[in-house]
Amino acid sequence: MTSPTPQQPHTAPQAPAAPEGAPAAYQETRIERVVGRGFAWVTDRARAPYQSAVIRIGFAGTWLLFLLREWPYRGQLYGPGGPWDFGMARQLLDSNHGFSVLLWSDGRGWFECVYLLAIVASALLMLGWRTRTMSVLFMVGVLSLQNRSVFIGDGGDNVIHLMSMYLVLTRCGQVWSLDARRARKTAALAGDTGTAPRDLTGIVLWAALGLALAVAQLTGAPGLTWFGHGPFPHFGWSLALWGLWAAHGLWWAVRRYAPGEPRIVLDTLAKLAHNAALLVIMVEVCLVYATAGWYKIQGSRWQDGTAVFYPMHLDYFSPWPGLSQMLGSNGLMVMLITYGTVIVQVAFPFTLANRRLKNALLVVMICEHLSIAFLLGLPFFSLAMITADAVFLPTNFLTWLGGRLSRLRGRLFPRTGGPGPGAAPDGGGPEAVARSGGDGHTLVG
Repeated sequence: MTSPTPQQPHTAPQAPAAPEGAPAAYQETRIERVVGRGFAWVTDRARAPYQSAVIRIGFAGTWLLFLLREWPYRGQLYGPGGPWDFGMARQLLDSNHGFSVLLWSDGRGWFECVYLLAIVASALLMLGWRTRTMSVLFMVGVLSLQNRSVFIGDGGDNVIHLMSMYLVLTRCGQVWSLDARRARKTAALAGDTGTAPRDLTGIVLWAALGLALAVAQLTGAPGLTWFGHGPFPHFGWSLALWGLWAAHGLWWAVRRYAPGEPRIVLDTLAKLAHNAALLVIMVEVCLVYATAGWYKIQGSRWQDGTAVFYPMHLDYFSPWPGLSQMLGSNGLMVMLITYGTVIVQVAFPFTLANRRLKNALLVVMICEHLSIAFLLGLPFFSLAMITADAVFLPTNFLTWLGGRLSRLRGRLFPRTGGPGPGAAPDGGGPEAVARSGGDGHTLVG
């Protein structure tokens, strides 16, 4: 009987040695890995869909309410019959290079048309119908009316002025919008039939806006320059508006006829622009509070704790005189509000790294703006600032709030037929919109 031979231990086959003189395998450095992960983070998806939806609804709704409130006085505020007449406005805008379509004509009919279109664009943007197009029309309406009479406003108009331009670059209709609902329906129909329906409404809207812009360009409308003063230095409003119009058409054509690499590239650029615009909005809000707080520190009335006392005793800022007198007569309350305002505004940019402290200060600032709206009679300024603060609200809170509002709407307006099996909840998440490209094959979604 022969003894068994011992088994040799198993060893992995060795990789063949690299030939002599061949270059070594490239090793990625740590900095390159960090840069790669950062680039992937800002281009893999459009961030903060709920926050961008809130600022879309908030700014569009604030401007809509302002326009509706001033409807009886629109002619005196922005029209040709006001004290700031057409010639004075044109002379001012020629010097500061502002943009306003109201300077294209001094007729009453043109003014009424622009004012009405500004109301319609604000309402449709708030509802999220064709958000990419409505954001551009919303921006044109805001700039046109505010630049027509630059001395009208309470501070909130400056915030809306800036944010209207930033919203153009955002994908603010991913959730809580009619665009999101249409995208889900289009995606479901494309899954059933294999083809997406042609967006006739988007095609007509895109063609009509292009025709209107061409007519204005050919007639030499003031402010439409190619490389003059515009949204950026040496970047005129003609180049900006025609560029947006061409980008909408290119996006639709690529999505429908070139779904490969061109679509991926354009989608990545759109996500990058969205995330960059949101970052600019956050930085803008921090700068507003930081500069306001540091300027207050330099004022003697803010240093001695009496600054809040004076506006409470002005008739113009006292919609509730009795309440203002009661608070203004309490020295301790005045001092606490004065110092608390400065502390919150200066400290807020430094609390963004701490989520709990940031959320606590957000609640304090929102309550502060609500008190300004109630005590000083500045509702639109307060609404604009609360909307700007909303970009920092946590996503969990916004989704919880959206769910509660959806259930409340379901109780108030019950549907006759329930959703089909597997249907997404009303309002939808960004995933459903992302699967259909964010606009459901629309031309100007």
